[in-house]
Amino acid sequence: MAQEKAKVEFEEQSHHEHKEDISPELEVLLQTDPMKGLNPTEHAERLTRFGSNEIIEKKRNPILHFLSFFTGSIAYLIILSFILTGIVKDWVNFGIIGGLLIVNAFIGWFEEAKAGAALDALKNTLALKSKVWRDGKLIEVDSVTLVPGDIIVVRLGDIVPADARLLGIGVDGAATEVDLLIDQAGLTGESLPINKNRGDTIYSSSIVKQGAMMAVVTKTGENTFIGRAANLIAITNEQGHFQKIINSIGNFLVITTVVMVVIILIYLIVYKKKNNIGNISTGDIVLESLKDVVVLTVAAIPVGLPTVLSVTMAIGSSQLAKKQVIVKRLTAVEEMASVSILCSDKTGTLTLNKLTFDEPYLKPGYSKEDLLFYSYLSAEPGANDPIEFAVRTAAVANVPILQNLPDHTVPGYKVTSFLPFNPSTKMTQATILNLETNESFKVSKGAPQVIVKLVGGDDGATEAVNDLARRGLRALGVAVTKPNDLENWQLVGMISLLDPPRPDSAETIARCRDLGVIVKMVTGDQLIIAKEVAHRLGMQRAILDAGKLVDPDATEDQLIDRCVHADGFAQVIPEHKYRVVELMQSRGILVGMTGDGVNDAPALKKANVAIFQRMRSYALYRITSTIHFLLFFFTITLALRWQMSPVLLILIAVLNDAATIVIAFDNAQTSQHPDKWRIGQLITMSFILGILLCALTYAVFFVAEKRFNIPTRSTIDFPNEKGMDLRMESIIYLNISSAPHFVIFSTRLSGFFYENAPSLIFVTAILATQVFAMLICSIGIKGLIQKIGFGWGFSLLAISLVYFMFLDVVKVYIMRFWSFELTVALWPTKSRRDKLEKKKVRAAILSRVTHNVNKLRLISKVGYIASASLNSDSDY
Repeated sequence: MAQEKAKVEFEEQSHHEHKEDISPELEVLLQTDPMKGLNPTEHAERLTRFGSNEIIEKKRNPILHFLSFFTGSIAYLIILSFILTGIVKDWVNFGIIGGLLIVNAFIGWFEEAKAGAALDALKNTLALKSKVWRDGKLIEVDSVTLVPGDIIVVRLGDIVPADARLLGIGVDGAATEVDLLIDQAGLTGESLPINKNRGDTIYSSSIVKQGAMMAVVTKTGENTFIGRAANLIAITNEQGHFQKIINSIGNFLVITTVVMVVIILIYLIVYKKKNNIGNISTGDIVLESLKDVVVLTVAAIPVGLPTVLSVTMAIGSSQLAKKQVIVKRLTAVEEMASVSILCSDKTGTLTLNKLTFDEPYLKPGYSKEDLLFYSYLSAEPGANDPIEFAVRTAAVANVPILQNLPDHTVPGYKVTSFLPFNPSTKMTQATILNLETNESFKVSKGAPQVIVKLVGGDDGATEAVNDLARRGLRALGVAVTKPNDLENWQLVGMISLLDPPRPDSAETIARCRDLGVIVKMVTGDQLIIAKEVAHRLGMQRAILDAGKLVDPDATEDQLIDRCVHADGFAQVIPEHKYRVVELMQSRGILVGMTGDGVNDAPALKKANVAIFQRMRSYALYRITSTIHFLLFFFTITLALRWQMSPVLLILIAVLNDAATIVIAFDNAQTSQHPDKWRIGQLITMSFILGILLCALTYAVFFVAEKRFNIPTRSTIDFPNEKGMDLRMESIIYLNISSAPHFVIFSTRLSGFFYENAPSLIFVTAILATQVFAMLICSIGIKGLIQKIGFGWGFSLLAISLVYFMFLDVVKVYIMRFWSFELTVALWPTKSRRDKLEKKKVRAAILSRVTHNVNKLRLISKVGYIASASLNSDSDY
C-alpha cells in the first residue's frame, strides 16, 4: 500500500519543475513576520505537530535480522533434520548440521553488516546548525528543531536545512539585488547551479553557492524533497532476484528429497515390522528407520548450498571492493551479472560535474587565446560563480601570460574600473590600461544576446549562439573596444561551456554494449544538454523528457516500450528514476542503476545489481549430485534393500560440500553477455547428468558383485550380524564420492572443461578430498570403513575421471541445442508461446532500428546529418 501511495503521489507531480504542493492550512502557517520569527509557544506547538526536522531511520531488530538468515526452503529442511537428529540422539550429525546452520547465517549477516545504509548517507547530508529568527532575535539552533513557518537565513557555503520559500530580502529586511545561486545537483542531477529569487523554493541538502537571503521553512523531515527520496528507499523491500532463484532451486530439491525419503521411511517401517527384523518394538522400529532416513536426508540435501553461495558472494564483494565497488546487499553481487540494462546518472557519473571550456565561436582576426585573455580581464576576482571559475581556469591553462600569477593582476595591464555582474545588465565590464602603450580599452563579458546588442548586432554570432543553444552548451559573449575609443565595441567571440564526459565514459559505454548491456542516461538536466552529452558519448540521441513517463494518455505497456527503446531520460527527479526502473522491471528486465547523488538512491535501491558463473557452476553440480544420490539410494533400497553406513553417508556430504566452498576462488570464465538463470535448463541438465551418474554407480555395483564376487548382503535384513563383508559399502562410497565430485570440473563452464583452466586452489581442494577418500577406502579404518585395496581405489578414481569427460560432452551438446524455442516446442504453454512471439517482434524491430541507425551513422560520417538530431516525439 505504501508503494502504491507513493506512486500515486508521484503521478500527480509536475514533471518539469519541482513545485511544492502547499495546502491552504499550511500556507496560513507560513505568513510569519520575517523580522520576528516564531515565538517559543508557536515553535513548541508546531514541533509537536510536525515533528523533528530529520529523516527517521527505521532500524531492524538485530536478533530478528540474524534469524532471517535461517529462512528458505533449504534452511527449513536442514532445521527439521537438525531437530530429528536430536530426537534420534544422533549427536555427531546433530553437531555437524547445527554448525553448518550457524556458519551460513553468520557469513550472510557479517557481510551485510559491513555495508553502509543509504538512509545514513541521506541523514549525513543535512545541515547541523541553522540561523533562524525566533521571537525577534537572530539565533543559531540545531537544524532538527526547525518547523514550518520558521524564518531562516541562508548564505554562501550554507547547506539548506529544510525546504524553504525565498523571501527576496536580506537579514536587514532590505530587498536583495543578487539572485541566490543554488547547487542542487545531488538532489536533481542538474549539472549547473540554479538561480533562485523571491518566491522560489530551495531544497533541503542543496548548497548555497552565491548570495544571501532569508526564507520561510515550508517542509521539514520526511516531507521534504529529500525526505520523499528516503521514503522511496524505505518502501522498496521486495525479495531480490537471487533469493527467488535460490528458493526455486531449494523448493525443487526439498520436494524431491522429502517425497523420496518419506517413501523410503514408510517402506522401511512396513518391511521391518512385517518381517520382525531385529526383534524390536514398533516404536524402536520407527526410530531406527527415522534415523536411517534422517541421515539420508542430510546427505542428500545441499546442506552447504547457502554457505557455499554466501562465501562465493562474499569473495566476490571483496574483489569488487578492490575496484572501489561497495556491495550493500550480498545477493546484489549475483544480480549484477544478470543486468541487461544499466541506467546511469549523467552529472558526476558519466560527466565530470565541472563546467569546462569547449570549442568557441571566434570572429575573424581573433584566436582562442585572445578570447580567453579578454574574458580573464573582465572576470571578477574571487567570484564563486561556477561559470566565472570555469572561464578563469580555462584562461590560465591556455594563455601563457596568465600562468603562475600570484593574484589576479596581469603583467603589463591595470584594471582602472570594474563593474561586476548585475542581473539587470547581465554582464561584467572592465576598463583596462595598457601600461606599455598607455592606452585604455574596455572589455565586456556576459549573456550572448546582450553582447551581440552591445556590438550593434551580428548575424553570424546570433546564428552561432542559436547553434550552441540547440546543442545545450552554455555560451558567453566577449567584446572589446578599440584603444582610446571606449564606445566602439567589437565582438571577439563566444565562449562555450559544458559539463564534459569523463575521459573513459565513452569507452565504458562501448564495452558495455559489446557485453550485451544497454546503457541509458538519466539526468535532471535539460533535454538539449542530455542529447549533446549522449552524442559525445557515442550514444543515440533518442532522449525522453520525463513527462513521457507520466503521460496520462499512455498505457502501461506503452510507457514500458518508451523506457525500453529510449537512450535516456532528461529533466527527471528521484521519483522519475524510480519509475524508470519499476517500468522496465515489470517486463522481467534486470536493471542496474549507477549514480553519485541522493537523487539516485531510490532507483539504486529498486535496481538489480558477476560472480554468476561460480554460483551456477555449484548449483548445477549440487543438483546433479543430489539427484544421483537420491535416485540411487531410493531405487536400491526399494529393489534390493541395500543401504550404506550412516557415517559414510555423512562423510560424503561433509567432505564434498566443504571442498566445493573453494569454488569461490575459481577462475570463472567471464560471460560476454548478461547472464540469466535458466531454471528449466538447469534442472533438466541436472536430471540427465544425475541419471547417467546413477547408471555408472549401478554398473560399479553389479560389476563388483557379478565379476568380482563382492557380497551385497542387506544391512536391513541382517542388522545385527557381526563380521559382515562390507567391502561393497567402501566401493560404492568411493564411487558416489568421486564420480559426481569430478563433474564440477565440467559444470564450471558452458563449453568443454579444457577451455578455461581452473585455479590451483580449486583443483587442489577437489583432488585432495577424493585422494583422501581413496586412501581411507584402500587402507580401511577399523570400525568405520572396510579395506578394499589400492587396486580398487585407483581404478574407481580413474573411472570417475574418465566418466566426467564423457558427461562433459553430454553437457556441451545439451547447451548447444537448448534454446527458448526448444522449450516452447517441448512444453508449449500459452505464456511461453506469447513470450516467443514478443521476442520475434522485438527482434524484427531491433533489426530495423539497427539498419536505420547504421544508415544515419554512415550519413553522419560524410557530414550530411542534420544538427537538430532526432526529435524524441518522433522516435516512438
